[in-house]
Amino acid sequence: MKKLLPIILLALMFASCKEKNEDVVSEPNKDGSIETVVSVKHEKDFDILTTTHKIWVKNQLDKTLIKVDTLKSLGTTLAKGEDQDGNAQTAMVRKDYEFYITVK
Repeated sequence: MKKLLPIILLALMFASCKEKNEDVVSEPNKDGSIETVVSVKHEKDFDILTTTHKIWVKNQLDKTLIKVDTLKSLGTTLAKGEDQDGNAQTAMVRKDYEFYITVK
């Protein structure tokens, strides 16, 4: 019984340690926040990066800032997928940029 007690305590500790991601929000705090949306649209030989900032003050949209930049295309790559019928297919698709955002 003495050997069983530590095992039970460890099991309870692990069961209670559910990881919660508090950084994920469904809607920004509109009392005072900056909401940012970053997107890339692929064109024939280049990509268009659009960054939109919405500034919220006292539950009202104070200002919207939009910046558009042209980027070099990363080219294409082979990607595997399924069509509507579930058949496996390989197709050439455009490579996407990875986003890394630092907030200070």
